[in-house]
Amino acid sequence: MSNDKINLTAMPTPNPNTIKFLVENTFFERGSIDFPIAEKAESSPLPKALFDIKGIEGVMIGTNFISITKHDDEGWENVLEVSSNLIKDMLSDEKQTLFDPELIKKTEETGKNDSESVKRIKEILDNEIRPAIAMDGGDCEFIGFEDGILTLQLQGACSSCPSSVMTLKMGIENRLREDIPELKEVVQI
Repeated sequence: MSNDKINLTAMPTPNPNTIKFLVENTFFERGSIDFPIAEKAESSPLPKALFDIKGIEGVMIGTNFISITKHDDEGWENVLEVSSNLIKDMLSDEKQTLFDPELIKKTEETGKNDSESVKRIKEILDNEIRPAIAMDGGDCEFIGFEDGILTLQLQGACSSCPSSVMTLKMGIENRLREDIPELKEVVQI
């Protein structure tokens, strides 16, 4: 498939340093893969190549999008077009492996031994919260739930967004409290 046939839409996010590229591919069924540092991308060709672009400091792959975060002091005029072209080139090569298959497997894992509360939290996160956050180029990963404290890791555009505390407290925490009465607080790592 030629580069010209790849439809890629760049969309702004609430984080001024992150752009979300919406693609027509589905990379995996659920979850996301966050590459907050270049070293984590070593076994995944697409994120690794994006980190080779001067000014890129983070990459996140969602089910059907790619978010890139640039350094604060780098202008989009130096990053956007070259990133877009690289993504199109790599997506057009159907033989190209884009991500480490082991990372994709982890996105699909489920907690068979989770408590009922944790299962309900994950269900709400997966069905309501994560899709909403993904619209802004981010994601949240369940880390743990203990003594009424839910720990999440915000990823992609959300990880360094100025409004992430509002997302966490006013959005996620308020929504989960509706169905999880034992929830006291949502915190991020």
